[in-house]
Amino acid sequence: MRLLFITSNRLGDAVLSTSVLRHYVETYPGVRVTVACGPVAAPIFQAVPNLDRIIEMPKQKRGGHWWKLWKSVVLNWWDVIVDLRGSATAYVLPGSKRVVLKGNDDSIHRVEQMARMIGLKKGLYPKIWIDQKHRSRADDLLPGNRCKVLAIGPSANWGGKTWAAANFVDVIARLRSQDGILPDAHVLLVGAPNEREAAKPVIDALPEANRTVIFGDEDLLTVQACLERSDLYIGNDSGLMHMAAAAGIPTLGLFGPTREENYGPCGPLTAHVRTEMSYDEIWSSGATWRSHDSLMGTLSVDRVVDAASVLLSSKNGKQ
Repeated sequence: MRLLFITSNRLGDAVLSTSVLRHYVETYPGVRVTVACGPVAAPIFQAVPNLDRIIEMPKQKRGGHWWKLWKSVVLNWWDVIVDLRGSATAYVLPGSKRVVLKGNDDSIHRVEQMARMIGLKKGLYPKIWIDQKHRSRADDLLPGNRCKVLAIGPSANWGGKTWAAANFVDVIARLRSQDGILPDAHVLLVGAPNEREAAKPVIDALPEANRTVIFGDEDLLTVQACLERSDLYIGNDSGLMHMAAAAGIPTLGLFGPTREENYGPCGPLTAHVRTEMSYDEIWSSGATWRSHDSLMGTLSVDRVVDAASVLLSSKNGKQ
């Protein structure tokens, strides 16, 4: 069986889409997988079982990336073509079955919407497969297994959904204090390469010995392996938040100008906390996508610390 899996340019959407890929990999052992996606998301698919090929699709003028994809796969017969980008490409390729996502349904979570698309009553959790090479690299970057790890995603690809760096510094200090939920925990700070400067106040607030900083320094599967080793993740709505949830660790997502109903972290132990202002209130207040000013100001440190405590207590069976 051969599967052509066409998914997103964006990292977060691509991570959520692995819930669909997981269904095919686990339902049809031995399925040969070809993934087509944007360059940013491509690394998360490197260890997919029975992977034949990853086709990167950087956007080109006049839809040239779709033409290149068609040329690269048209000579193959596909038992299943899954197109999560709603293009016409699936209909002009040779294959037995085509599953195409046609637009977003804002009444449900994206994972649930994709599950319904492939005929499932309930979506599977997203999953990123990791090989031993990347787990070994994570062991080099993090302290021994007995040390607790607090993972923090202090940045995002848009300033509007980025909580203030000073707030993250405060949260880290409170969680790592002797009466905190992760006393003296090692801190893993993660983000995209172009987000390091925005996260610098958080990085600088910790001694080098107490932190591991990855902002494009390692590939995404190494980041995923580090997240898998972590005890708690707290971060803005971002692709890294979805990676943490897919790693199966307690994941707390921070929301304001984006919809947690559609993009909340999806995993076995996840939660979200949002600003006092609702999504609709934020956007009716005059907010604009063109501005990079944070729209997360009404989310307090106390609420994040409390939500993190409840989440970690749930993991430890105290709730």
